[in-house]
Amino acid sequence: MAPLTSVILGSMLVYVTHAEKHGVQVIGDLKKGLNPPSVTDLVFVSPYMGTAIKTGFVTGIIALAEGIAVGRSFAMFKNYHIDGNKEMIAIGTMNIFGSFTSCYLTTGPFSRSAVNYNAGCKTAASNIVMSIAVMLTLLFLTPLFYYTPLVVLSAIIVSAMLGLLDYQAAIHLWKIDKFDFLVCFSAYIGVVFGSVEIGLVIAVAISVLRVLLFIARPRTFLLGNIPNSVVYRNVEQYPNAHHVPGILILEIDAPIYFANASYLRERITRWIDEEEDRIKATGKTSLEYVIMDMTAVGNIDTSGISMLEEFKKTVDRRGLQLVLVNPVSEVMKKLNKSNFLDELGHKWIYLTVEEAVGVCNFMLRTQKPNPMKDESEGWNSV
Repeated sequence: MAPLTSVILGSMLVYVTHAEKHGVQVIGDLKKGLNPPSVTDLVFVSPYMGTAIKTGFVTGIIALAEGIAVGRSFAMFKNYHIDGNKEMIAIGTMNIFGSFTSCYLTTGPFSRSAVNYNAGCKTAASNIVMSIAVMLTLLFLTPLFYYTPLVVLSAIIVSAMLGLLDYQAAIHLWKIDKFDFLVCFSAYIGVVFGSVEIGLVIAVAISVLRVLLFIARPRTFLLGNIPNSVVYRNVEQYPNAHHVPGILILEIDAPIYFANASYLRERITRWIDEEEDRIKATGKTSLEYVIMDMTAVGNIDTSGISMLEEFKKTVDRRGLQLVLVNPVSEVMKKLNKSNFLDELGHKWIYLTVEEAVGVCNFMLRTQKPNPMKDESEGWNSV
């Protein structure tokens, strides 16, 4: 009742004091009645059809993005799911039928959604009630809003939106992930000082930048053996994991694309250099095998395959043997079609790190260094 009370009292105060003559902005004259039908005005052979299509396409994307973003914001408060496909169908259907009656472009604006939410609306039936109320207002009550001050309407919207600010969620983001907090805060600044569209664009741009950074700089891990087990894990996460003599075990935690192929080649080469320096410092067995765990490599493109081919030549020149572990089916298909598997040798592809390490240890104990020169079939792979 507070918004309605504010509108009534504000209108009465302006009417009594004639505040509109002293600089207070009011709604003023509102055209009475419903918009006329416009279905007969639709023309599909207009010379401006191209411009209309382009404008409608861009407007539709912005309206859809804003509607889904706003819908998901309110969905978090009520713990329900937003289906993007249904949102697209609903917004498109509303605008198609609305165009038959000179309707304004229909979206899910944040301000009106906030007022609707704070008014206690629970279901979509509230839209039916609101539509009937708007229709009756346009038909009979528009003269009563002449003296309604705009500041009252602004206060209603601002007060409704302030109730949606979740400071605890922002603090939670700051504690867990600073980058997520940056996205949240940037979107907030864009909405407050610009519009919902600007805030949305800023948030999406920063999020896309983050994804590109993750793709261009994927994580690689050095794996070690957990004592008294056959499990191999990241040595940084498990400090008690020890290196396997003569074997360097690496894990790639991302698909290999053109954007990260060069970085991965340089990073893996750096791992090899660091391992050889560590071995020289300790005086232990020289490095003979490089095992790459590709379980997390969901896909690979031609640039990634070229990187593997160049890397294989690099390890060949160093007298090392490259071993692959558990490439997924999509990666195996592409490596097979590119003949990389024939160049590497099918016997150097294994299902698990444990199996690969076992074979490499056996080769280290029974054969001379540089086993690449051995033309025998050796152990069979999966």
